[in-house]
Amino acid sequence: MNKYLLSACALFALGTGAAFAHVTLETQEAAVGSTYKAILRVPHGCEGKATTAVRVQVPEGVISVKPMPKPGWTLQVKKGKYEKSYRLYGETVTSGVREVDWSGGSLPDEFYDEFVFRGTLAAELPAGQTLHFPVVQECDGAAERWIEIPAAGQDGDALEYPAPGLKLLPKK
Repeated sequence: MNKYLLSACALFALGTGAAFAHVTLETQEAAVGSTYKAILRVPHGCEGKATTAVRVQVPEGVISVKPMPKPGWTLQVKKGKYEKSYRLYGETVTSGVREVDWSGGSLPDEFYDEFVFRGTLAAELPAGQTLHFPVVQECDGAAERWIEIPAAGQDGDALEYPAPGLKLLPKK
């Protein structure tokens, strides 16, 4: 194999690894007005340290959120008012879960895990846009803040610490 091909393969492998090095959503598209199961994939710790907490901020328009407990982790939610009211099953909803926190566990750097919650994507959300779920990953005195949201027209892949994104599809 020639040295140029080896270099290209090495760059491809490094580039591919970097693309999967951040916290992501398993399902990255969903229809407005539907129930969405958010599966946050945490592929590593922080600089070799074990992950001990994962916090996700729930974006406006994701309502009726219910997180899934994880054995060995403490689960807490922070509730608050929504910026506007939403209709859900004929009822007006004005507040709910704004943040989900899993803490007290230990996910070694060499392992991968998933953190799950479900919610409803309000019918009023604009199809075609992307919702971002900022995540803070804590690790024994260190942290990775996956909170960067691309500006209008900016490629999210260009960000160093991108927040996981969900593209909103038209209502079914």
